[in-house]
Amino acid sequence: MSTERIHPEDDWTTTPITAELLRGALDVEHTERGVLPHRLPARAREQIPDDQLAMAQSQPSGVRLALRTRATAVELDVVATKRVYVGAPPRPDGVYELLVDGRLAGRAGATDGDTLTIDPASGTVQTRTGPVRTLRFTELPGDEKDVEIWLPHDESTLLVALRTNAPVHPSPAGGRKVWLHHGSSISHGSNARTPTGTWPARAAALGKVELINLGFGGSALLDPFTARAMRDTEADLISVKVGINIVNTDAMRLRAFVPAVHGFLDTIREGHPTTPLLVVSPIHCPIHETTPGPSAADLGAMSEGRLRFVATGDPAQTAAGKLTLTVIRDELARIVRQRAATDPNLHYLDGLELYGEADHAELPLPDDLHPDSATHLRIGERFARLAFGAFAGPAG
Repeated sequence: MSTERIHPEDDWTTTPITAELLRGALDVEHTERGVLPHRLPARAREQIPDDQLAMAQSQPSGVRLALRTRATAVELDVVATKRVYVGAPPRPDGVYELLVDGRLAGRAGATDGDTLTIDPASGTVQTRTGPVRTLRFTELPGDEKDVEIWLPHDESTLLVALRTNAPVHPSPAGGRKVWLHHGSSISHGSNARTPTGTWPARAAALGKVELINLGFGGSALLDPFTARAMRDTEADLISVKVGINIVNTDAMRLRAFVPAVHGFLDTIREGHPTTPLLVVSPIHCPIHETTPGPSAADLGAMSEGRLRFVATGDPAQTAAGKLTLTVIRDELARIVRQRAATDPNLHYLDGLELYGEADHAELPLPDDLHPDSATHLRIGERFARLAFGAFAGPAG
């Protein structure tokens, strides 16, 4: 990944990186160092109450450059943001994937960049500015083609420059339906190895739809500003996967949860009164099935260089309204049944159909909270089969 030219300088075309070249981002910020895609619009970002969501929404899960070109070589200058968590195992470098007409044609990565060193114990964050790195993709077919460069799903990326050895234009939309999805770190892609390997990306590829992924690590908390962003975003299909973050942050009790779900759905319906809307309950997660949150890092595992999570709540407190995944599934199913009486385009999908107890026995959650790469693919394949069919089926 050097910056050495592979063709004479005159053979290269530099194309400004603009919103027209990006898909999956709701906003594009132009900074002194480069272009930063955002998955929430500026108005929503002004209302974000914590650094976790601010960081998560800037990590470009599902965001890709979409080009039409005859170029056989593509260079992309980037500044990746590396995260270092004190006491936790090192994180793998983010992966950039280049697809030609929907088929994988190359992968690249930036081994360094800006660095955030986060100490979960003290809550401190230290920032170090890093270098620009050049990603290079060569030996592409020379005919007119659609090229997508999927950005790392879990690594914020400044896009500095795009060079090709032939002119590029924005890819035509192609008439595909737009799928707008909101969820937690699992939808964001935690523990998936590649950006096209997250379950939403896999489902979108199988369903032949354009993905806008509003899955935010640790932050699917029924925030009104997220609902408003979804309300104001054009979409043909919408899904909301909610539950695990409500439990593992211990964010609310049953009394607050039910009207919050209604309010979130009401807001989406203000902009999409008849769009197929799917409510998805949590996948199987043994630590929180019947034990409330909050969840916490397992300090014993961390001392051994492993990341695992444990539930710290008391199951007896569910009688007082503390939430578990079992309670949330029951409530979401009930809410959808109630609303579907007057909203025939509202549907429900039980997350256990995507990943249930039998799946966990075969493919356990490696950190007791997030699926691995193989499980992401399985969930994506099941979602494509069950959910996209449900969009056209009877209300659940």
